[in-house]
Amino acid sequence: MSDLLLIADDYHKVRRLSSELADRGFDCLIAVDSDVAAKEVVERSPDLLLVAINGVRDSAGVKYLAKRGKGQGHPPVIGLLSIDNLDNIDPSLPVDDFVVKPWDASEIALRVRRTLRRFNGAGNGKPIECGDLVIDLDNCEVTVSGKLVALTFREYELLKFLASNKGNVFTRCMLLDEVWGHDYFGGDRTVDVHIRRLRSKIEDSNHTFIDTVRNMGYRFRKTA
Repeated sequence: MSDLLLIADDYHKVRRLSSELADRGFDCLIAVDSDVAAKEVVERSPDLLLVAINGVRDSAGVKYLAKRGKGQGHPPVIGLLSIDNLDNIDPSLPVDDFVVKPWDASEIALRVRRTLRRFNGAGNGKPIECGDLVIDLDNCEVTVSGKLVALTFREYELLKFLASNKGNVFTRCMLLDEVWGHDYFGGDRTVDVHIRRLRSKIEDSNHTFIDTVRNMGYRFRKTA
């Protein structure tokens, strides 16, 4: 299940859309304030943001996007627009795709899946194989012993980066720069949280892939 964050000014106007997306396999949280949205992005690491953009600068979605800026490490964004405000949209807003009202949950679900597949690097080539763990770059899927593992966008990106650099030790700050982006302002302990979640999903009594290097950071084992 992919985690979505829907940023809008009016909870009630998007509640039905959130429910319909949940019926289509998405966990969709609603935020009606730019600061709350920023906090949820740091704590939840959603796979994708749905942002209601009405052309008004002080709207929750526009304020969040203005603060966020551009760059690697951010989840992709699909803008939710109305035909009336198309001419008033700032073209510099960091938005990867648009949907115009009336917002249809089936169309949005399809656009979400296509955007995630594109954003996660579909078509990058051969899978990364680490013993029983396989990262399918073309389909953005991870399996352990043939079983599919459900990862969030950030967990997937973190795993892919570590597994692509087996044996190399990375500090928390280095991982923040590489996976979250240079303009990420959250604390480096978020790395520990994501490593812990990642381990809980891919490791068990028979599999250990990620080592903690004391007083330094983390590395992916050369042989797992």
